[in-house]
Amino acid sequence: MPFATQIHPVAGNLADSTADLLVLPVLAGDDGPTEVDGVADGGLTQVLPAALRDLFTHYSLTGKAGELAQFPVVRDRGLVRLALLGVGSGSPDDLRKVGAALSRFARGSETVALAWPGTGEAAAVAFAEGVLLASYTFTLKTGETPRAKRPAATIQVVGAAELADALARGGELASATALARDLINTPSLTKDPEWMARRAREVAADSGLDVRVWDEDELAEAGFGAILAVGQGSARPPRLVQLDYTPENPTAHVVLVGKGITFDTGGLSLKPNDNMKLMKTDMSGSAIVLAVLSALRAVGAGVRVTGLLPLAENAFSGDATRVGDVLTTYSGRTVEVLNTDAEGRLVLADALGYAVAELGPDVIVDVATLTGAAKVALGTGIGALYSTDDTVAAEIERAGTDSAEPLWRMPLTEDYVETTRSRVADLANIGTRKEFGPAGATDAALFLREFVGDVPWAHLDIAGPGRSMKEDGLLSKGGTAFSTRTLLRWVGRL
Repeated sequence: MPFATQIHPVAGNLADSTADLLVLPVLAGDDGPTEVDGVADGGLTQVLPAALRDLFTHYSLTGKAGELAQFPVVRDRGLVRLALLGVGSGSPDDLRKVGAALSRFARGSETVALAWPGTGEAAAVAFAEGVLLASYTFTLKTGETPRAKRPAATIQVVGAAELADALARGGELASATALARDLINTPSLTKDPEWMARRAREVAADSGLDVRVWDEDELAEAGFGAILAVGQGSARPPRLVQLDYTPENPTAHVVLVGKGITFDTGGLSLKPNDNMKLMKTDMSGSAIVLAVLSALRAVGAGVRVTGLLPLAENAFSGDATRVGDVLTTYSGRTVEVLNTDAEGRLVLADALGYAVAELGPDVIVDVATLTGAAKVALGTGIGALYSTDDTVAAEIERAGTDSAEPLWRMPLTEDYVETTRSRVADLANIGTRKEFGPAGATDAALFLREFVGDVPWAHLDIAGPGRSMKEDGLLSKGGTAFSTRTLLRWVGRL
């Protein structure tokens, strides 16, 4: 597990622990905060400075998830800290927030012991996600991290020995997300298409996956004209990676496609600097798909899953694709390039066309930091979901809700289809009809739909929640890997 913090379920009660931080859960109730049945004071009556209800009143506690008050108590070995921690209703959503709050509060501690509030497996999974993702850090600093900022080394979950598997499952979901975050946060000086392909080979070797990589010559021979066109302005050539997970007797075949622009200058349609500063994260979709594939064996997925990573660096040079150029995609459809900064949909189009023509999937899902329009529509907390299939859309929405990665289904407005048409090619890579207004996210989704045929399909535009500008809850500053846990939950239920 790639985290400094380890989670250990243990038997007994809090009074038996030698941890330097003891934590008692507090439930929120209609009539005010209450102790958790069966936990109460954790056997610490003799060291509490007052009755629990008096302490709730003194610290103005409500039991809200993540709310916390601490004070010193005397034990045989001296003073230790004891915290009262609100756990809300004890639901999975609340326990995820509790885990994140505890993780951030406990930085600098060696061992933390939390009396488990008695909720079920789903809450234990969510708690582990919260603890571990809030402890995630990515740094290339050469100095040592001060002790006060280091994640707690160990969190003991007291009275939860029977939830060991659920806590471990939460750890697997968090580990996959951390892998994706590491890939996303790696600077683009290091992270070119070939570097991503090498990482995919490493993940495949560790996770029991089959892997295939197309280099630029193989892409040209096979007819991946859009991937090549996006990458031709860079000295670092494009790649296409295919990863395959095949369990025994798979019940279905899912194809996941992730946008993999390892750096996006906008090409000749050059981005302003403020926008370009974030563009090392424009390969988030490919990182998420790779991370999902890495964890399928660990979570016991029963469906065959193929991951496609179309990888390119969108640079500007004398060799770059020009505005007005017409590309021929893998499927044979021609596309007029009216804006070289609308490149993500081009590499996705080639991968989607390949999936339909060669892989015979039962369902296709693509994920991408695709359009600023999705961020304008939904902000930074919600991803946009487009789909041609109501059942698939509902399943993914539910998985997003269960993962605290909310998705909002957006319309594939048929009246807007005309805006994807070009005067000189089959399609244009940006909207061509001004009367429809700036419907950029829908334009992009309708463009992608042209390449999936009759296969049930969903498109996740995570441009808003894919990046975080601050440390908050489960998030750290940088790439969030939003939808990694959603896709793992969804695939794991098929």
